[in-house]
Amino acid sequence: MKNIKEIRSETPGCAHKNHLNSAGSSLVPKLVIDAILDYLKLETITGGYETAALKAKEISGFYKSLATMLNCEPRNIAHASSATEAYSKALSSIPFKKGDVILTTDYDYASNQIAFLFLQKKIGVKLVRAANNTLGGVNFDSVKKLIKKEDPKLVAITHVPTNTGLVQPVEEIGTLCRKKEILYLVDACQSAGQMSLDVEKIQCDFLSATFRKFMRGPRGIGFLYVSNRVLKNNFEPIFPDLHGAVWTKDNEYKLTKDAKRFEYWEKPYALMLGAKASVDYALGIGLENIERRVTHLANYTRQKLSKIENVRVLDEGEKLCGIVTAWNKNWNLSALQKHLRELNINVSVAPFNAAVIDFEKKGVDGALRISPHYFNTEREIDELFEAIINFK
Repeated sequence: MKNIKEIRSETPGCAHKNHLNSAGSSLVPKLVIDAILDYLKLETITGGYETAALKAKEISGFYKSLATMLNCEPRNIAHASSATEAYSKALSSIPFKKGDVILTTDYDYASNQIAFLFLQKKIGVKLVRAANNTLGGVNFDSVKKLIKKEDPKLVAITHVPTNTGLVQPVEEIGTLCRKKEILYLVDACQSAGQMSLDVEKIQCDFLSATFRKFMRGPRGIGFLYVSNRVLKNNFEPIFPDLHGAVWTKDNEYKLTKDAKRFEYWEKPYALMLGAKASVDYALGIGLENIERRVTHLANYTRQKLSKIENVRVLDEGEKLCGIVTAWNKNWNLSALQKHLRELNINVSVAPFNAAVIDFEKKGVDGALRISPHYFNTEREIDELFEAIINFK
Protein backbone atom coordinates (compact mmCIF):
# COMPACT_ATOMS: atom_id res chain seq x y z
CA MET A 1 0.00 0.00 0.00
CA LYS A 2 1.13 3.55 -0.70
CA ASN A 3 2.55 5.64 2.11
CA ILE A 4 -0.26 7.42 4.00
CA LYS A 5 1.47 10.78 3.52
CA GLU A 6 1.54 10.23 -0.24
CA ILE A 7 -2.12 9.24 -0.29
CA ARG A 8 -3.10 12.33 1.71
CA SER A 9 -1.00 14.57 -0.53
CA GLU A 10 -2.94 13.17 -3.50
CA THR A 11 -6.23 13.99 -1.74
CA PRO A 12 -6.65 17.80 -1.66
CA GLY A 13 -9.51 17.67 0.82
CA CYS A 14 -7.30 16.20 3.54
CA ALA A 15 -5.63 19.59 3.96
CA HIS A 16 -8.94 21.22 4.80
CA LYS A 17 -11.20 18.69 6.53
CA ASN A 18 -11.14 15.77 8.92
CA HIS A 19 -13.40 13.78 6.64
CA LEU A 20 -15.00 10.78 8.36
CA ASN A 21 -18.00 10.48 6.05
CA SER A 22 -16.91 8.17 3.23
CA ALA A 23 -20.10 6.13 3.59
CA GLY A 24 -21.87 9.31 2.51
CA SER A 25 -19.55 10.88 -0.02
CA SER A 26 -15.80 10.46 0.18
CA LEU A 27 -12.93 12.78 -0.69
CA VAL A 28 -11.72 12.24 -4.24
CA PRO A 29 -8.07 11.94 -5.31
CA LYS A 30 -6.70 14.80 -7.41
CA LEU A 31 -6.38 12.59 -10.47
CA VAL A 32 -10.15 12.01 -10.44
CA ILE A 33 -10.83 15.74 -10.59
CA ASP A 34 -8.13 16.17 -13.24
CA ALA A 35 -9.73 13.52 -15.45
CA ILE A 36 -13.11 15.25 -15.22
CA LEU A 37 -11.80 18.77 -15.77
CA ASP A 38 -9.54 17.79 -18.67
CA TYR A 39 -12.49 16.25 -20.46
CA LEU A 40 -14.74 19.26 -19.83
CA LYS A 41 -12.05 21.67 -21.04
CA LEU A 42 -11.65 19.68 -24.25
CA GLU A 43 -15.43 19.52 -24.69
CA THR A 44 -15.64 23.30 -24.29
CA ILE A 45 -13.45 23.94 -27.33
CA THR A 46 -14.16 20.81 -29.38
CA GLY A 47 -17.88 20.09 -28.97
CA GLY A 48 -19.82 17.42 -27.11
CA TYR A 49 -20.24 14.78 -29.80
CA GLU A 50 -16.77 15.40 -31.18
CA THR A 51 -15.08 15.06 -27.79
CA ALA A 52 -16.91 11.82 -27.11
CA ALA A 53 -15.64 10.50 -30.43
CA LEU A 54 -12.07 11.61 -29.74
CA LYS A 55 -12.13 10.02 -26.27
CA ALA A 56 -13.99 6.83 -27.23
CA LYS A 57 -11.09 4.58 -26.20
CA GLU A 58 -10.74 6.25 -22.80
CA ILE A 59 -14.51 6.09 -22.25
CA SER A 60 -14.51 2.36 -23.02
CA GLY A 61 -11.93 2.07 -20.25
CA PHE A 62 -14.74 2.76 -17.77
CA TYR A 63 -16.14 -0.70 -18.53
CA LYS A 64 -12.74 -2.40 -18.67
CA SER A 65 -11.57 -1.05 -15.31
CA LEU A 66 -14.79 -2.06 -13.57
CA ALA A 67 -14.62 -5.50 -15.19
CA THR A 68 -11.12 -5.91 -13.74
CA MET A 69 -12.34 -4.87 -10.29
CA LEU A 70 -15.35 -7.21 -10.35
CA ASN A 71 -13.75 -10.16 -12.19
CA CYS A 72 -16.09 -10.13 -15.18
CA GLU A 73 -16.12 -8.94 -18.79
CA PRO A 74 -16.74 -5.35 -19.94
CA ARG A 75 -19.93 -6.58 -21.64
CA ASN A 76 -21.37 -7.25 -18.17
CA ILE A 77 -21.07 -3.63 -17.02
CA ALA A 78 -23.64 -0.86 -17.46
CA HIS A 79 -23.31 2.80 -16.56
CA ALA A 80 -25.99 4.26 -14.28
CA SER A 81 -26.63 7.72 -12.90
CA SER A 82 -26.71 6.32 -9.37
CA ALA A 83 -26.80 3.08 -7.41
CA THR A 84 -30.55 3.50 -6.99
CA GLU A 85 -31.10 3.82 -10.73
CA ALA A 86 -28.96 0.73 -11.32
CA TYR A 87 -30.89 -1.21 -8.68
CA SER A 88 -34.27 -0.07 -10.01
CA LYS A 89 -33.41 -1.01 -13.58
CA ALA A 90 -32.35 -4.46 -12.42
CA LEU A 91 -35.64 -4.92 -10.53
CA SER A 92 -37.66 -3.63 -13.48
CA SER A 93 -36.16 -6.28 -15.77
CA ILE A 94 -37.38 -9.21 -13.67
CA PRO A 95 -40.71 -10.56 -14.97
CA PHE A 96 -42.56 -10.59 -11.66
CA LYS A 97 -46.12 -11.79 -11.46
CA LYS A 98 -48.63 -11.84 -8.65
CA GLY A 99 -47.60 -14.21 -5.89
CA ASP A 100 -43.88 -14.23 -6.70
CA VAL A 101 -41.67 -14.03 -3.62
CA ILE A 102 -38.86 -11.57 -2.95
CA LEU A 103 -36.63 -12.79 -0.12
CA THR A 104 -34.61 -10.09 1.63
CA THR A 105 -33.45 -9.02 5.11
CA ASP A 106 -34.26 -6.52 7.85
CA TYR A 107 -31.03 -4.70 7.05
CA ASP A 108 -31.55 -3.92 3.39
CA TYR A 109 -31.34 -0.29 2.31
CA ALA A 110 -34.42 1.92 2.75
CA SER A 111 -34.79 2.68 -0.98
CA ASN A 112 -34.65 -1.04 -1.74
CA GLN A 113 -37.29 -1.81 0.89
CA ILE A 114 -39.52 0.89 -0.60
CA ALA A 115 -39.05 -0.62 -4.06
CA PHE A 116 -40.05 -4.06 -2.74
CA LEU A 117 -43.14 -2.57 -1.09
CA PHE A 118 -44.01 -0.82 -4.35
CA LEU A 119 -43.86 -4.14 -6.21
CA GLN A 120 -46.00 -5.69 -3.48
CA LYS A 121 -48.59 -2.95 -3.95
CA LYS A 122 -48.39 -2.71 -7.74
CA ILE A 123 -48.01 -6.35 -8.80
CA GLY A 124 -48.87 -8.39 -5.73
CA VAL A 125 -45.48 -9.95 -5.05
CA LYS A 126 -44.91 -11.39 -1.59
CA LEU A 127 -42.16 -9.81 0.50
CA VAL A 128 -40.41 -12.14 2.94
CA ARG A 129 -37.58 -11.12 5.30
CA ALA A 130 -35.22 -13.74 6.68
CA ALA A 131 -34.63 -13.97 10.43
CA ASN A 132 -31.55 -12.51 12.11
CA ASN A 133 -28.91 -14.36 14.06
CA THR A 134 -27.94 -13.60 17.65
CA LEU A 135 -24.77 -11.71 16.69
CA GLY A 136 -26.59 -9.51 14.21
CA GLY A 137 -27.06 -9.86 10.48
CA VAL A 138 -29.11 -12.31 8.52
CA ASN A 139 -29.40 -15.88 9.75
CA PHE A 140 -27.98 -18.07 7.00
CA ASP A 141 -30.06 -21.08 8.03
CA SER A 142 -33.19 -18.93 7.87
CA VAL A 143 -32.32 -17.94 4.30
CA LYS A 144 -31.75 -21.58 3.41
CA LYS A 145 -35.08 -22.68 4.92
CA LEU A 146 -37.02 -19.85 3.30
CA ILE A 147 -35.53 -20.59 -0.10
CA LYS A 148 -36.79 -24.16 0.26
CA LYS A 149 -40.18 -23.12 1.66
CA GLU A 150 -40.99 -20.05 -0.45
CA ASP A 151 -39.13 -20.79 -3.72
CA PRO A 152 -38.45 -17.06 -4.23
CA LYS A 153 -38.26 -15.43 -7.61
CA LEU A 154 -35.55 -13.13 -6.27
CA VAL A 155 -33.15 -13.03 -3.33
CA ALA A 156 -32.00 -9.46 -2.65
CA ILE A 157 -29.22 -8.72 -0.16
CA THR A 158 -27.48 -5.48 0.78
CA HIS A 159 -23.83 -6.47 1.26
CA VAL A 160 -23.02 -3.69 3.74
CA PRO A 161 -26.04 -1.93 5.23
CA THR A 162 -25.84 1.86 5.46
CA ASN A 163 -26.81 1.98 9.14
CA THR A 164 -24.44 -0.47 10.80
CA GLY A 165 -20.96 -1.94 10.47
CA LEU A 166 -22.39 -5.29 9.42
CA VAL A 167 -21.10 -7.30 6.45
CA GLN A 168 -23.63 -9.80 5.12
CA PRO A 169 -22.54 -13.29 3.86
CA VAL A 170 -23.26 -12.59 0.19
CA GLU A 171 -21.00 -15.34 -1.17
CA GLU A 172 -22.59 -18.08 0.93
CA ILE A 173 -26.08 -16.89 -0.02
CA GLY A 174 -25.01 -16.76 -3.66
CA THR A 175 -24.11 -20.45 -3.53
CA LEU A 176 -27.64 -21.26 -2.34
CA CYS A 177 -29.19 -19.17 -5.10
CA ARG A 178 -27.03 -20.67 -7.82
CA LYS A 179 -27.93 -24.25 -6.80
CA LYS A 180 -31.64 -23.41 -7.05
CA GLU A 181 -31.23 -21.12 -10.10
CA ILE A 182 -32.83 -18.26 -8.17
CA LEU A 183 -32.20 -14.70 -9.32
CA TYR A 184 -29.80 -12.92 -6.97
CA LEU A 185 -29.46 -9.13 -6.61
CA VAL A 186 -26.68 -7.64 -4.46
CA ASP A 187 -26.54 -4.02 -3.36
CA ALA A 188 -22.81 -3.23 -3.08
CA CYS A 189 -23.26 0.50 -2.63
CA GLN A 190 -21.30 0.59 0.65
CA SER A 191 -18.90 -2.29 0.00
CA ALA A 192 -17.53 -1.21 -3.39
CA GLY A 193 -14.24 0.53 -2.75
CA GLN A 194 -13.66 -0.68 0.79
CA MET A 195 -13.33 -4.41 0.10
CA SER A 196 -12.81 -6.83 -2.79
CA LEU A 197 -15.83 -7.73 -4.91
CA ASP A 198 -15.68 -10.83 -7.11
CA VAL A 199 -18.95 -11.53 -8.90
CA GLU A 200 -17.80 -15.07 -9.72
CA LYS A 201 -17.48 -15.80 -6.01
CA ILE A 202 -20.67 -13.91 -5.10
CA GLN A 203 -22.49 -15.67 -7.97
CA CYS A 204 -24.97 -12.82 -8.35
CA ASP A 205 -27.12 -11.95 -11.33
CA PHE A 206 -27.02 -8.23 -10.59
CA LEU A 207 -24.74 -6.05 -8.48
CA SER A 208 -25.27 -2.31 -8.11
CA ALA A 209 -23.11 0.44 -6.62
CA THR A 210 -22.23 4.12 -6.70
CA PHE A 211 -18.90 5.94 -7.06
CA ARG A 212 -19.31 8.76 -4.53
CA LYS A 213 -18.82 6.60 -1.43
CA PHE A 214 -15.86 4.33 -0.71
CA MET A 215 -14.99 4.25 -4.42
CA ARG A 216 -13.84 7.88 -4.04
CA GLY A 217 -15.29 8.85 -7.39
CA PRO A 218 -17.56 11.71 -8.49
CA ARG A 219 -21.19 12.16 -7.51
CA GLY A 220 -23.93 11.50 -10.04
CA ILE A 221 -22.68 8.20 -11.41
CA GLY A 222 -22.98 4.50 -10.55
CA PHE A 223 -22.84 1.13 -12.24
CA LEU A 224 -24.67 -2.15 -12.64
CA TYR A 225 -23.17 -5.60 -13.15
CA VAL A 226 -25.40 -7.92 -15.20
CA SER A 227 -24.69 -11.65 -15.45
CA ASN A 228 -24.47 -13.60 -18.69
CA ARG A 229 -27.47 -15.65 -17.54
CA VAL A 230 -29.61 -12.50 -17.42
CA LEU A 231 -28.38 -11.36 -20.81
CA LYS A 232 -28.91 -14.79 -22.37
CA ASN A 233 -32.49 -14.89 -21.08
CA ASN A 234 -33.19 -11.48 -22.65
CA PHE A 235 -34.16 -9.67 -19.47
CA GLU A 236 -34.73 -6.01 -20.25
CA PRO A 237 -35.32 -2.95 -18.07
CA ILE A 238 -38.46 -0.90 -18.35
CA PHE A 239 -38.36 1.59 -21.23
CA PRO A 240 -35.13 0.76 -23.11
CA ASP A 241 -34.04 3.46 -25.53
CA LEU A 242 -32.24 3.51 -28.88
CA HIS A 243 -28.95 2.78 -27.10
CA GLY A 244 -30.21 -0.30 -25.26
CA ALA A 245 -32.16 -1.56 -28.24
CA VAL A 246 -32.35 -1.16 -32.03
CA TRP A 247 -35.62 -0.24 -33.76
CA THR A 248 -35.68 -2.75 -36.63
CA LYS A 249 -39.24 -2.65 -38.06
CA ASP A 250 -42.43 -0.65 -37.57
CA ASN A 251 -43.44 -2.72 -34.57
CA GLU A 252 -40.21 -4.47 -33.61
CA TYR A 253 -36.97 -3.81 -31.79
CA LYS A 254 -34.00 -5.91 -30.73
CA LEU A 255 -32.09 -5.61 -27.49
CA THR A 256 -28.36 -5.06 -27.47
CA LYS A 257 -26.53 -8.25 -26.58
CA ASP A 258 -24.58 -6.84 -23.63
CA ALA A 259 -25.35 -4.98 -20.40
CA LYS A 260 -25.64 -1.69 -22.28
CA ARG A 261 -29.31 -2.56 -22.70
CA PHE A 262 -29.56 -1.25 -19.10
CA GLU A 263 -28.10 2.13 -20.09
CA TYR A 264 -29.51 5.20 -21.77
CA TRP A 265 -27.81 6.91 -24.70
CA GLU A 266 -27.04 10.13 -22.85
CA LYS A 267 -24.23 9.74 -20.36
CA PRO A 268 -21.90 12.10 -18.43
CA TYR A 269 -18.65 11.19 -20.15
CA ALA A 270 -16.55 13.48 -17.97
CA LEU A 271 -17.84 11.70 -14.88
CA MET A 272 -17.23 8.33 -16.49
CA LEU A 273 -13.56 9.22 -16.93
CA GLY A 274 -13.41 10.43 -13.34
CA ALA A 275 -15.05 7.21 -12.19
CA LYS A 276 -12.56 5.15 -14.21
CA ALA A 277 -9.73 7.05 -12.54
CA SER A 278 -11.16 6.22 -9.11
CA VAL A 279 -11.33 2.51 -9.95
CA ASP A 280 -7.77 2.49 -11.24
CA TYR A 281 -6.58 4.35 -8.15
CA ALA A 282 -8.22 1.79 -5.84
CA LEU A 283 -6.81 -1.11 -7.85
CA GLY A 284 -3.37 0.47 -7.66
CA ILE A 285 -3.51 0.59 -3.87
CA GLY A 286 -5.08 -2.87 -3.68
CA LEU A 287 -8.56 -3.56 -2.35
CA GLU A 288 -7.21 -6.05 0.17
CA ASN A 289 -4.88 -3.35 1.52
CA ILE A 290 -7.75 -0.89 1.62
CA GLU A 291 -9.97 -3.30 3.55
CA ARG A 292 -7.29 -3.95 6.17
CA ARG A 293 -6.68 -0.25 6.72
CA VAL A 294 -10.37 0.68 6.81
CA THR A 295 -11.20 -2.16 9.21
CA HIS A 296 -8.37 -1.09 11.53
CA LEU A 297 -9.52 2.54 11.61
CA ALA A 298 -13.16 1.56 12.16
CA ASN A 299 -12.24 -0.75 15.04
CA TYR A 300 -10.11 2.02 16.53
CA THR A 301 -13.12 4.34 16.28
CA ARG A 302 -15.36 1.82 18.04
CA GLN A 303 -12.83 1.46 20.85
CA LYS A 304 -12.68 5.22 21.37
CA LEU A 305 -16.46 5.66 21.29
CA SER A 306 -17.02 2.83 23.78
CA LYS A 307 -15.05 4.83 26.36
CA ILE A 308 -17.52 7.73 26.30
CA GLU A 309 -20.18 7.63 29.02
CA ASN A 310 -23.68 6.60 27.88
CA VAL A 311 -22.56 5.91 24.31
CA ARG A 312 -23.81 2.74 22.65
CA VAL A 313 -21.89 1.46 19.65
CA LEU A 314 -24.68 -0.03 17.55
CA ASP A 315 -22.63 -2.15 15.14
CA GLU A 316 -23.26 -5.87 15.14
CA GLY A 317 -22.37 -8.95 13.15
CA GLU A 318 -19.69 -11.61 12.90
CA LYS A 319 -17.71 -9.41 10.52
CA LEU A 320 -17.55 -5.61 10.76
CA CYS A 321 -16.41 -3.05 8.22
CA GLY A 322 -15.71 0.66 7.86
CA ILE A 323 -19.09 2.02 8.95
CA VAL A 324 -19.39 2.85 12.66
CA THR A 325 -22.71 3.82 14.25
CA ALA A 326 -23.31 5.10 17.76
CA TRP A 327 -26.09 6.56 19.89
CA ASN A 328 -26.36 8.41 23.17
CA LYS A 329 -29.66 9.23 24.84
CA ASN A 330 -28.28 12.69 25.64
CA TRP A 331 -27.28 13.53 22.07
CA ASN A 332 -29.19 15.84 19.78
CA LEU A 333 -27.80 14.29 16.62
CA SER A 334 -28.32 17.33 14.39
CA ALA A 335 -26.70 19.62 16.94
CA LEU A 336 -23.78 17.22 17.36
CA GLN A 337 -23.23 17.05 13.61
CA LYS A 338 -23.31 20.86 13.43
CA HIS A 339 -20.83 21.08 16.33
CA LEU A 340 -18.44 18.70 14.55
CA ARG A 341 -18.71 20.54 11.23
CA GLU A 342 -17.78 23.77 12.96
CA LEU A 343 -14.59 21.98 13.99
CA ASN A 344 -13.98 20.85 10.38
CA ILE A 345 -14.96 17.25 11.19
CA ASN A 346 -17.33 15.62 8.70
CA VAL A 347 -19.62 12.83 9.88
CA SER A 348 -23.15 11.77 9.01
CA VAL A 349 -26.42 11.19 10.84
CA ALA A 350 -28.60 8.20 9.98
CA PRO A 351 -32.25 9.10 10.68
CA PHE A 352 -34.80 6.62 12.00
CA ASN A 353 -36.49 6.17 8.61
CA ALA A 354 -33.19 5.10 7.04
CA ALA A 355 -33.34 1.83 8.98
CA VAL A 356 -36.79 1.47 10.52
CA ILE A 357 -36.62 -2.22 11.43
CA ASP A 358 -33.05 -2.16 12.73
CA PHE A 359 -33.37 1.07 14.73
CA GLU A 360 -36.73 0.03 16.19
CA LYS A 361 -35.16 -3.22 17.35
CA LYS A 362 -32.27 -1.34 18.92
CA GLY A 363 -34.57 1.19 20.55
CA VAL A 364 -32.94 4.27 19.02
CA ASP A 365 -34.26 7.19 17.00
CA GLY A 366 -31.22 7.44 14.73
CA ALA A 367 -27.46 7.18 14.91
CA LEU A 368 -24.24 9.07 14.49
CA ARG A 369 -22.46 7.47 11.53
CA ILE A 370 -18.68 7.64 11.26
CA SER A 371 -16.99 6.12 8.23
CA PRO A 372 -13.20 6.46 8.01
CA HIS A 373 -11.33 5.57 4.84
CA TYR A 374 -7.73 4.56 4.25
CA PHE A 375 -6.62 8.19 3.86
CA ASN A 376 -7.68 8.94 7.44
CA THR A 377 -5.37 8.72 10.46
CA GLU A 378 -5.68 7.65 14.08
CA ARG A 379 -5.00 11.27 15.05
CA GLU A 380 -8.12 12.37 13.17
CA ILE A 381 -10.17 9.84 15.10
CA ASP A 382 -8.63 11.11 18.34
CA GLU A 383 -9.74 14.62 17.33
CA LEU A 384 -13.26 13.33 16.78
CA PHE A 385 -13.20 11.66 20.20
CA GLU A 386 -12.16 14.90 21.93
CA ALA A 387 -14.79 16.90 20.03
CA ILE A 388 -17.58 14.52 21.07
CA ILE A 389 -16.47 14.58 24.71
CA ASN A 390 -16.57 18.40 24.68
CA PHE A 391 -20.00 18.54 23.07
CA LYS A 392 -22.59 20.07 25.40
